[in-house]
Amino acid sequence: MSFPFLPSTRRASALPAPSAFTGGRRLWHVLGALLLTACAHATDEPGSIGLVTKTETNPFFVKMKEGAERTAAAQVIPLLSGAGRSDGDNAGQVAAIENQVAAGARVILISPSDAKAIVPTITRLRKDGILVIALDSPADPMDATDGFFGTDNYRAGELIGAYAKARLGSTSPKAVTIDLLPGHPTGAQRHNGFLKGLGVATNDRTSNENAAPPEVVCSGDSVGDQAKAQTVMENCLQRAPQVNVVYAINEPSAAGAWNALVKAGREKDVFIVTVDGGCRGVADVAAGHFAATAQQYPVRMAELGVLAGVEYLRSGKKPSGFTDTGVALVAGTKLPGVESLTVEEGAVRCWGTT
Repeated sequence: MSFPFLPSTRRASALPAPSAFTGGRRLWHVLGALLLTACAHATDEPGSIGLVTKTETNPFFVKMKEGAERTAAAQVIPLLSGAGRSDGDNAGQVAAIENQVAAGARVILISPSDAKAIVPTITRLRKDGILVIALDSPADPMDATDGFFGTDNYRAGELIGAYAKARLGSTSPKAVTIDLLPGHPTGAQRHNGFLKGLGVATNDRTSNENAAPPEVVCSGDSVGDQAKAQTVMENCLQRAPQVNVVYAINEPSAAGAWNALVKAGREKDVFIVTVDGGCRGVADVAAGHFAATAQQYPVRMAELGVLAGVEYLRSGKKPSGFTDTGVALVAGTKLPGVESLTVEEGAVRCWGTT
């Protein structure tokens, strides 16, 4: 990986010969001193920062990576990046970590695909003096990492659940939930928070198990993938045609659910709520594909994670605990008693900083 912000000795060959300058020898001495100083600054940093996301293709993590790269460049710190092949690919994430540590990473920023399975690797890294920070998704337990910068996922679920409740009015909810994968903290917190906002029986925010009250008429796991979510929704329409509201773990899953509803001719009588708030997702709210989305801020997560890593590399100071990077409801139609951003406001903020 190249780092264009680091000094390059090849630039010296583009300079005119010393005889072209008055006092050329003195100038070359000055330039040489400056170059050596710049190189020393670049190489004296005690390590680099590694970023490991769940996938390289999910737009959420693409934006997170962009934010990390910009912040690292501004801090003149090398950033290494890697990812699993898909949500749940713990082995791929471990391999990415090992590669980054071998390349000199002393800080690892990770969005864990498997919150439990990654813990032994994190524990070993921390014993070796490597700082580990979770972004977006916590480890299980959360304190397995040195810090966690991310969305309050239970709150994100509550926001879209409250919106669904207000939109349904006096109609009893018959919900399909398109979930992440079993036992994942992020998936469970969004799912259970949605049910809390919907006003039905649920688990509390500390549970990593999805509640299954009778108002949930069908559910299935999508691992955040659009095609898998479409299959889940198609199956649920067959099993539970009485559905009137769909909760989707993220916007790719929501897009899959929308495709299934359109294919079945049910897009007019069933509405979708979801979590992410990306620019594409906000556009889908504006188009009426989704009723509402809870907007997250992955660029903010990346910025804070990189800055905490830089602080550790330069001073040894570590972050601790959970830092809430914010969440806001973006709705196509404002409803009484439910605070929300307009689609125009959501488009301005999409996936940037709050």
